[in-house]
Amino acid sequence: MNQQEIINTIALTKTNYFNLTGMLELYRRCGSATSVLEHRNDIREVVPNASPRLIAAFKDMSEAMHRAEAEYEYDMANGIMPLCMNDHRYPQRMKECDDAPMVLFYRGTADLNQNKVISIVGTRHCTAYGQDLIRNFISQLKSLCPRVLIVSGLAYGVDICAHRHALQYGYETVGVLAHGLDYLYPPRHKPTADEMVKKGGLLTEFLTNTNADKINFVRRNRIIAGIADASILVESAAHGGGMITMKLARDYNRDAFAFPGPVGATYSEGCNHLIRDQIAALITNAHDFVKAMCWENDAILEKAQQQGIERQLFPELTIDEQKVVDTLTRTNDLQINMLTVKSGIAIGNLTAILFSLEMKGVVKMLPGGTYHLMR
Repeated sequence: MNQQEIINTIALTKTNYFNLTGMLELYRRCGSATSVLEHRNDIREVVPNASPRLIAAFKDMSEAMHRAEAEYEYDMANGIMPLCMNDHRYPQRMKECDDAPMVLFYRGTADLNQNKVISIVGTRHCTAYGQDLIRNFISQLKSLCPRVLIVSGLAYGVDICAHRHALQYGYETVGVLAHGLDYLYPPRHKPTADEMVKKGGLLTEFLTNTNADKINFVRRNRIIAGIADASILVESAAHGGGMITMKLARDYNRDAFAFPGPVGATYSEGCNHLIRDQIAALITNAHDFVKAMCWENDAILEKAQQQGIERQLFPELTIDEQKVVDTLTRTNDLQINMLTVKSGIAIGNLTAILFSLEMKGVVKMLPGGTYHLMR
C-alpha cells in the first residue's frame, strides 16, 4: 500500500470523525483517499447529496494531514500496520458493512481474513457458570474446527476469559480495542495482550493518543460484530455492550448465538431475552454451534489434512477442478474475475466448477465473492 495513500486515508478519518458514513460513501465512489482529496473542491460532483458539514470538512486539511503524518511515523516505528480499506489484509467481512472504518490499525500476526472467524462477547461480570461455558466451548470447538480466529474486546469478564482460553487451546485470538495502540486498557491485561500479539493481534480504528472513553467502546463493538461470521453471547444483563454487539451482528446479517442461563439470574437475562425473541439461536455447546454454521464438512476436511491426507485424494477432482485448486494453491483468496485469468478457464465453466468444489468441501466462498482454498 502506497505511503501517501495511507496518510491520506488517516487524514480523511480524522477530518470527518463523527460522520463516517458520509466520508465512506465518498471514499468508495472515488476509489481511494488520494482521489477523494483530488476532488475536495468539487465534492458534490461525486456525491450530489453530500452534506454541508462534509463539504466544510475539506476547507482546511492542514491539521488533519499533520496528524496523519505523525500517526504514520509512530506506526512505522512501533510495528503497527495501518490497514486501509483497499489493502488485501483489511478484514473483508468488515468492508461489507456500511459504517466500516476506512483504516484500521493492527499489531499482530493473525490473518484477519481467515476462513472461520467468531466473536465471543458478554458481561464484564462473568460468573463461574460463564467461565465454564467459555472453557468447554473453546475446548470442544478445537476438536471440531482446529482453525478458527476468535475475536473479543480484551475487557474484563467474558472478553479476557475468551482470549485466554483461545490461547490455551492453540487458537489465534484478536482483541478489538477502544483506544489507540500506544497504550493498553485495562493495564492488568497486558501480559495476555503481549501473548496475543504473537498468536493473534490487537486491532483498533482509533489513532494514538485516543483515550478509552465510554463512547469508544460502543463504536468498537461494531468491529467485533462486523469482522466475524458469527457472534456468541455468553452472559449478559438485559442491557450492556454484549447486547449492543449482538444487535449489530444481526444488522450486518451475521449469525447470532447465545447460551441460555438460569431464569432470574442477572447475567443471563440478556441471553434469555435474545433467545426468546428469536434474535439469537440457542446453543449449549460447540457441537450445536458447528452444526448451525454448517461447518461439519469443513471440520472433516481439516482433520483429514492434519492427518496428512493429500487434497488430491480427498475428494477426487476432475482435471478442471484440479486446475482451480492448483491456481488457488499458488495464490489463495481470489475473486472469480482474477481466478478465470490465472486458471485460463472461461468464467461460464468456472462458476460450475467452483460450485462443485464447494460441495466437495475443497473451496469456500468468503464475503465479497472471494474464493478460499481449504488447507
